[in-house]
Amino acid sequence: MVQHKTPGDIERTSMSIILEELAEQGLTPPPEHQAVVCRVVHATADFDYARNLVFTPDAVQKGSDALLAGAPVITDTNMAKAGVSRPCLQKLGGEALCFMADAEVAAAAREKGTTRAVAAVDKAAAQYPGAVLAFGNAPTGLLRAAEWIEQGYRPALVIGAPVGFVNVVESKEHALEVCRKAGVPAILAMGRKGGSGVAAAICNALLYTACGTLDPAARGWN
Repeated sequence: MVQHKTPGDIERTSMSIILEELAEQGLTPPPEHQAVVCRVVHATADFDYARNLVFTPDAVQKGSDALLAGAPVITDTNMAKAGVSRPCLQKLGGEALCFMADAEVAAAAREKGTTRAVAAVDKAAAQYPGAVLAFGNAPTGLLRAAEWIEQGYRPALVIGAPVGFVNVVESKEHALEVCRKAGVPAILAMGRKGGSGVAAAICNALLYTACGTLDPAARGWN
């Protein structure tokens, strides 16, 4: 018989189960990472993320602070953009953007012989300094962001969670090295796993932290 029916109850019970199982596996995250790890596990039902997620120092706090100050979130897929909490963004005066379907980005990609993800990062770096960059699909975009960072670009946070088999592992390892060297906050899902849902889950953990709505009751859920 189904015992948990309301959205808030389902989420709270899910998080309780996740924390219990993490503890059983000896994978309890440090308090500052708990919201991100739990929300990614909640979105994927995959406890490997407790091992795979890597955080630069104070990345969660710095990312939350940037969102609290209204920093935009720029994603590499419209799916990830759709998954980012609009109510929280509106409350904080921010917005989620994706340039993958932008006509100018498509034209720039054709002209330069690059992927749209690369051209989209070029637009983000030029027009949105201080943004939160969230990658759940495109390793070429993450690699391009690393190039911009090496040239002095300073996003508020890099979320690196591309999924797949080509350039995925390498892009994350390189981005982590570059972000550490440049002092750019970063949260990355190392290895092959990731996806738009993971990128959105990380964004939402940071947004809920910034909004004070980690508990679903604070979002109006029973």
